[in-house]
Amino acid sequence: MTNDTFETIVSFAKRRGFIFQSSEIYGGLSSCYDYGPLGVLLKNNVKAAWWKAMVQERDDVVGLDASILMHPKVWEASGHVEGFTDPLVDCKKCKKRWRADHLLEAKGIKPDFRPGAWDKTIVCPECGGQLTDVRKFNLMFKTFMGAVEDEANLVYLRPETAQGMYVNFKQVEQSMRLKLPFGIAQIGKAFRNEITPGHFTYRTREFEQMEQQYFINPNDATDWFEYWKKDRMEWYIGLGMNKKNLQFREHEKRELAHYAKAAFDIEYNYPGMGFKELAGIHNRGDWDLSRHEKFSGQDLHYFDSDTKEKFIPRIIETSEGADRATLAFLIDAYEEVETRSGNEKAKHETEVVLRLHKDLAPIKVAILPLSKKEPLQKVAKEIQGALRRDWMTQYDETGSIGKRYRRQDEVGTPYCVTVDFESLEDKKVTVRDRDTMEQERIDIGDVREHLVEKLS
Repeated sequence: MTNDTFETIVSFAKRRGFIFQSSEIYGGLSSCYDYGPLGVLLKNNVKAAWWKAMVQERDDVVGLDASILMHPKVWEASGHVEGFTDPLVDCKKCKKRWRADHLLEAKGIKPDFRPGAWDKTIVCPECGGQLTDVRKFNLMFKTFMGAVEDEANLVYLRPETAQGMYVNFKQVEQSMRLKLPFGIAQIGKAFRNEITPGHFTYRTREFEQMEQQYFINPNDATDWFEYWKKDRMEWYIGLGMNKKNLQFREHEKRELAHYAKAAFDIEYNYPGMGFKELAGIHNRGDWDLSRHEKFSGQDLHYFDSDTKEKFIPRIIETSEGADRATLAFLIDAYEEVETRSGNEKAKHETEVVLRLHKDLAPIKVAILPLSKKEPLQKVAKEIQGALRRDWMTQYDETGSIGKRYRRQDEVGTPYCVTVDFESLEDKKVTVRDRDTMEQERIDIGDVREHLVEKLS
């Protein structure tokens, strides 16, 4: 990107129908966003690619769609009620709230929140005012189930999808007759009442997770941890993400969550932010199943029929955000180039080419009749009718053909099919490639087969 900030992407995403500010006609709602017509297609394609790789193409992983609202004891067992908190400070002057750990890290100080350890020289970044003592702020959204709003009816919007997979572990194992190692995968919404959300869709209070919990024999934890680290990194690279923008980062001991034996992040180099978490691979040990066994009173041990051993499986988790992944793919594909039209007048103009992997592109094929004359429209509509059964297509007959190519390049459409006056005579159309701009003359009857080869 020529402009190393989020502003270019934010403006582009709104202008081209990828992402809008939520409730914008009412002034918007902080850190809430709506996916527009192209954005929802892109995000759905990211999720579909993840599901295909994690579930469809594997024999050892099955899917699940657990409820957002769960029994409150689930969150007591998981440690979320007691420990799912962020350190919070308030400015006594302007009343703004801040993550205490973020303020310390910005000064190069390792966070330490033991009594008396807070550095009183740290002041409000906004107004320079004095800050309050650090207090814990629970990130879970509370609501009530039923007509009476009391503690007996208290429930939480889930802060992660993982717990739904743990509490269903036994039912999934038995109903699907699974043997270790096996995984349970889920895509779904989660909610966290973040103190300082921001950076567009990177950190929001409502988000969508793509998570898998892989249940294994305790002796195999190290090997499977390394396997899933490699697998998840290769997935992003395989979908066209630049290797230079990706890196692993191991969590230090002080960073590890209460359940984690080991943790690595896959980080992406977000413009204006630097390398930040895109995905996480965690060795969760037997913490989750042991806790749920204790709190529920149900036996969650696994019996190995081969070795005759009975044990609680260990868990390797892969945790990824659909929103963060969509944003990263959008940023990585965005490229500003000097005009490719060959027009001398527009020689130094800038064009946008969104070089999305063909599996992720919102629109796979655009059908462009050279003019609005009825014979060309008829042929173009017939071609679209034949192609839309396989792919998302778009019909565009407005503007010069050069402008229409540019519009499709800008939203990442891999191929354009142009119907011209010669098409009426020779029964051929022109198929144009987004990245190379190469054009091939193809028989109308062979267009679908040609595109199947290109898009498969």
